[in-house]
Amino acid sequence: MSTEETRDNIAPEAQEEMSEESLNELRKIRRDKLKALQEAGRNPFLEEKWDVTAHSKDIKDNFDAMEDQEVSCAGRIMAFRNMGKASFIDIQDKQGRIQCYVRRDAIGEEEYDWFKTYDIGDIIGVEGTVFKTKHGEVSIKAARIVLLSKSLQILPDKWHGLKDQDLRYRQRYVDLIVNPEVKETFVKRARIIKEIKRVLEEDYGYLEVDTPILTTIAGGANARPFNTHHNTLDIDMKMRISNELYLKRLIVGGLDRVYEMGKMFRNEGMDRNHNPEFTSMECYMAYGDMESVMDVTEQLVYKAALAVNGTPVITYQGKQFDVTPPWRRLDMTDAVREITGIDFSKIDSDQEAREAAAGYGMDKDEIKDMPRGKIIAEMFEEYCEDVPGYLDGPVFVVGHPVEVSPLSKRDPKDPRITRRFEGYINGWEVCNAFSELNDPIDQYERFAVQQAQLDSGADDEAHPMDMDFVNALEVGLPPTGGLGVGIDRVIMLICDAPSIRDIILFPTMKPLKDVNGKNDVNEKAVSAGADDVESEPEKIDFSKVKIEPLFEEFVDFDTFAKSDFRAVKVKECEAVPKSKKLLKFVLDDGTGKDRVILSGIHDYYEPKELIGKTCIAITNLPPRPMMGIDSCGMLISAVHTEEDEERLHLLMVDDHIPAGAKLY
Repeated sequence: MSTEETRDNIAPEAQEEMSEESLNELRKIRRDKLKALQEAGRNPFLEEKWDVTAHSKDIKDNFDAMEDQEVSCAGRIMAFRNMGKASFIDIQDKQGRIQCYVRRDAIGEEEYDWFKTYDIGDIIGVEGTVFKTKHGEVSIKAARIVLLSKSLQILPDKWHGLKDQDLRYRQRYVDLIVNPEVKETFVKRARIIKEIKRVLEEDYGYLEVDTPILTTIAGGANARPFNTHHNTLDIDMKMRISNELYLKRLIVGGLDRVYEMGKMFRNEGMDRNHNPEFTSMECYMAYGDMESVMDVTEQLVYKAALAVNGTPVITYQGKQFDVTPPWRRLDMTDAVREITGIDFSKIDSDQEAREAAAGYGMDKDEIKDMPRGKIIAEMFEEYCEDVPGYLDGPVFVVGHPVEVSPLSKRDPKDPRITRRFEGYINGWEVCNAFSELNDPIDQYERFAVQQAQLDSGADDEAHPMDMDFVNALEVGLPPTGGLGVGIDRVIMLICDAPSIRDIILFPTMKPLKDVNGKNDVNEKAVSAGADDVESEPEKIDFSKVKIEPLFEEFVDFDTFAKSDFRAVKVKECEAVPKSKKLLKFVLDDGTGKDRVILSGIHDYYEPKELIGKTCIAITNLPPRPMMGIDSCGMLISAVHTEEDEERLHLLMVDDHIPAGAKLY
């Protein structure tokens, strides 16, 4: 057997500089080691079981009681220090790391020779006694070591920087191994979910239920669904966007308090707060109202924060929010008046509302058919939600117009608004709740309006008609308070996670083989464990390409020189809400201040694949308002036509070019 010391126990800095050729060579060495093990009858993949009697943290925390006791542990080798006849290794289990002291005379010469061939990342079982080294470190003195699984990949010691963020999401299994704080985040996630369920069941008497994920009508919210087809029944189906209507059917059936926590699916944009597959909790309380579920909301967030962090003060990205009940209330119409100066309480007609909104800056064409209530909601979303600090909260926004609340009971004091609230923390909507509409005639009429908008194409997120739900209301729904909580956003806040992808184990990602697929960019992915990867020049067929003719008019040199072309680094990139094409870029232009540029390239790129890239922008164009956001410049792209289809490539340059470098 080989006892060479080329084991890839490499410092992370060195790993970063290693070529793919070197990494492939190390992968080959690992396979050779595996082959040697198998030929010697020591195939680690035939091992089936290891009896674990203790874990790392338990041993350390209870050293006085466990000193000199025999223990059996298992874990992944994370550090390896060979000292000749003895070695120290660190193994990592579910609780953390613990050091193991391995001597040749303790485990036997042959076993020690095999042991020296093990690599960082290998999974081993260790039997031995607990002791403390001269340096005071609690350790295990090994009497027996068994290789339980061979790692054939090179395990990094740490991942950092924007360059690696995408890979961390894609290979969460590696992320969990090398970043203990990531594992802790998901332990906290489980504790938050457990506490929310406990509060619902023990404090309020809710019953947990399950409702369909596949349905023929995607109702309960205004959102675009994912569509599929059931072959046996030969019917089109949709993945649920909400479970609201099913849960309210259960209230009709006499289950007075029900809740469900589960996955919802919305075929919409992705950004740091949105993933197409997300976790939501909805609960319904018969004989309760909006105020009843306000109390539930406050207690859920308050007690979840206490359970995980020991304090009701949530610290998120340097900001603090005290979620101790009661939370503040803010009327939507009052909010619009405070921010825009327009008092819609004094405006009754749709036309007057449109004129006021257009006068403030809303697009006349977009609002030409909007009723008054819809305009109020749009102006709140456009001008109030993004005002720094305004909705930091926690705060309940109330007074939602009927036009945007098709499932909520009208306010008896003002039938133009509904008994509805949305809870905000850090400017994010974290929950939505109603005094539920239980008038079947009113419900039918609202569904009809929504269906007309859907049919006409005026609103592709409008609520479809659901006659079975109307029938359920005709059977009789008691007065009911309903609540929906965005569990992922609550977890983000409590765990101080900057992106929703940081608290979802396997977030939705574009497959690597399809990245830039629309741009025909060749991706030479290095397959896991590929030993022989050779770089070949890509053959590109331009025979079907059409380009725009060159301008015949000349521009004088001084005019051209006025355009300031700069290299910019993409710090953040996200889809612009309610826009199918626009991406919002936050850029480092070398000045020390972030620059925001909007670009209509979402058909060609997903936001996450652009983060960390170096692009070229014109930086001295006047700000241009787009979707309520000032775009301060223009990113340069190359456009051509191929087979009657427009193709676009964002101009990206060498990452060695610093931000702010000027192009001449």
